[in-house]
Amino acid sequence: MSDLIWTGSLNDAYEIGGSVGLYDTTLRDGEQTVGVVLDPAQKLEIARLLDELGVDRIEAGFPRVSDDDWQAVERIAAAGLRAEVWGFSRAVPADLEALVELGVSFSVIESPISDLKLDAIGVSREKMLERITSAMRFAAEHGIHAAFFGVDSTRAERDFYDRVYSSAVEAGAKEVVVVDTLGIASPEAVAELVGHTVGLVDVPVHFHGHNDFGVATASAVAAVRAGASYVHGTINGMGERAGNANLGEVALTLRALYGVESNLRLDRIRDVSARVRELSGYELEPWKPVTGETLYRRESGAVASQFHDPQSIEPYSSQLVATGRSIVLGKKSGLDSIRIKAEELGLDVPEERRAEVLAAVKKLGAEQRRLVTDDEFRGIVG
Repeated sequence: MSDLIWTGSLNDAYEIGGSVGLYDTTLRDGEQTVGVVLDPAQKLEIARLLDELGVDRIEAGFPRVSDDDWQAVERIAAAGLRAEVWGFSRAVPADLEALVELGVSFSVIESPISDLKLDAIGVSREKMLERITSAMRFAAEHGIHAAFFGVDSTRAERDFYDRVYSSAVEAGAKEVVVVDTLGIASPEAVAELVGHTVGLVDVPVHFHGHNDFGVATASAVAAVRAGASYVHGTINGMGERAGNANLGEVALTLRALYGVESNLRLDRIRDVSARVRELSGYELEPWKPVTGETLYRRESGAVASQFHDPQSIEPYSSQLVATGRSIVLGKKSGLDSIRIKAEELGLDVPEERRAEVLAAVKKLGAEQRRLVTDDEFRGIVG
């Protein structure tokens, strides 16, 4: 795989190495994208795709949100997936009882722990701590492998944060999640808090980040460097506001730039990305890393002149993400663009005609303010 990554030696001094687990929350946090509604059959389809993709843990949903969510969790839990199927619950009895009824063996259990959140819902620190420890004891007594999920933990006061996470583990939490609910933490701050938490509790630590300042991938990397065992994310980075960490981008960045392996199959990520987009009804920027439409399409004539040598114009091979490379024609094309496109289409364009054809291509692209289609190119050549 390393022969498909062409990043040079600059990053070698910052290599992390090892491996990390990937926890996908597309079906719960991702569905919180404004306007996205997935039915149980669609969620089951996505869960199967995530399983084939190599995701280690799939959060099937929050069963008490609606009947559809209940059915989705029930179907996914019974689907025989290789990935661990996780539920999602608040630290309230009815949510926990639903997990028991559904037979869910793994679950995140959330509670807000920042003073801003507690004041907004009118609950004291002591009352919330009591709810959390009670929920963790309930989960342990009923055989649920629970991870405590402190909502807005990156804005919690450190003294209360320490009490909550230590008490949750003492009460039965098997794992804990550092949660940057509003995406407010810098990567350096994430590294500090995750490292602090790794030293505080003797259980695996996850990181769950949002992308409000565009640093969710960098924060995920920082969390791994600080000792996080799992990183949370979604397909395409979907989620509320600016979305969650993009699981495909996180996996590629960790592997290519930091030498951290995961079980994610990068050769499947573009297909899964496209299908999730189709089911959810949204589009992505065409220049997105990993899954963008224009990642391996070249219009610039200067770049086309180097098209024969992928390492000179690309940081990693198109084979890594199982897609093709192509030259497209337009205002920014050059003579090599004409030569390559003509060869691709089996057209005879002698060298002495290329400047004339290029001029016509550039004129049409500029006038129409778009790319020139293959059929239009054939017409120009003809």
